[in-house]
Amino acid sequence: MTIDNLKDLYIDQLKDLYSACKQSMPIVTEMGRAAHSRELAEALIAGNEGIGRGMESLAKLCNDHGEDPTGEHCKGMEGLVTEAKKHAIDAKFGDDDVRDAAIITQYQRLTHYAIAGYGCVRTFANRLGLDGDGAVLQECLDSTRHGDVHMTKIAEGGVNKAAAEA
Repeated sequence: MTIDNLKDLYIDQLKDLYSACKQSMPIVTEMGRAAHSRELAEALIAGNEGIGRGMESLAKLCNDHGEDPTGEHCKGMEGLVTEAKKHAIDAKFGDDDVRDAAIITQYQRLTHYAIAGYGCVRTFANRLGLDGDGAVLQECLDSTRHGDVHMTKIAEGGVNKAAAEA
């Protein structure tokens, strides 16, 4: 696909973000299984549900524009998933709370990438006068930010304290 204008870039980025979400789901599931804290595990399950809802929204937006959301491969998320696996799943930990702190770190990196993506496509949609698209993407952005804030509360609420005492 040649990107000739902002609409082309918008569609390209919707597909890239769809790929990013699809790639992130398996590692979030793995991190949820590896989490020691029940609160963290539940938050990761909720995070995956949110990622799934975001993918549904992205697919619908692509379809509404006559585009298939698949076919793009997000290299940025590929790298973040590799890092999450290396630093939160495959690394050797002497303490479960330290692993939980690592899981939160890696999850938030994935989340911040998604926040950037949703913010950009929302802004493109609004500039293109696609107000309905913009509203859907704002909901996705708000949900993703909420998940990030919740992870920060889990970290500050006890995980990091417990990890520091290890």
